Amino acid sequence: MMENCLNIQKSLGWCQGTPVLPGVRRRLYYLSKSAILKWPTLPRDENGRATSAELTGDFVLAADTKWKYIDHLPDKAQLTSEPQGEVPSQTQLNKLTVVHPGVGADASAAAAYINNNDNVFLVQDMADNWRLVGCERWQTKSTVSQDLGQGPTGTTSTTVSVEATDETPAPFYKGKIEAEEGDFMADGSEIPEE
Repeated sequence: MMENCLNIQKSLGWCQGTPVLPGVRRRLYYLSKSAILKWPTLPRDENGRATSAELTGDFVLAADTKWKYIDHLPDKAQLTSEPQGEVPSQTQLNKLTVVHPGVGADASAAAAYINNNDNVFLVQDMADNWRLVGCERWQTKSTVSQDLGQGPTGTTSTTVSVEATDETPAPFYKGKIEAEEGDFMADGSEIPEE
């Protein structure tokens, strides 16, 4: 018996004149993967193929764990995705670069932590969609560099660069974000009562 290999492709339309705003918003969230007890998942068909780039479910975090934030300069932030590997094992390499303007003790401590840990990042685009950089399956490579500036006209910066393999370009996340400053739903809805 032949397996069900029906096409899961969908049309990709765009109405001319519809704006698509570039960039990411000023605050992102990050967390060590070791603090995640349960991950949201991609919906799949009977052959294991992802049928959407939108994750379902919420992150379940270890007790007393909250997403940490990084405020950055949106004009210097970039999230890109490019294919890697070969068919039938091609994946996406999601790359995130953000620049935090500070170089103080807090930024240096965050650099040491991020550089030596397997992290996951949540980034909000200009259309208010939250995108995930990092997944359960593959390790995330995060590097942080600092520049104390040059002379009286230079600028200081702490630059966070992330490379994360995933099945899709930075999947969309609409679930709960348990952040230090308060919990909220990524899709803007009210937090459901438990």
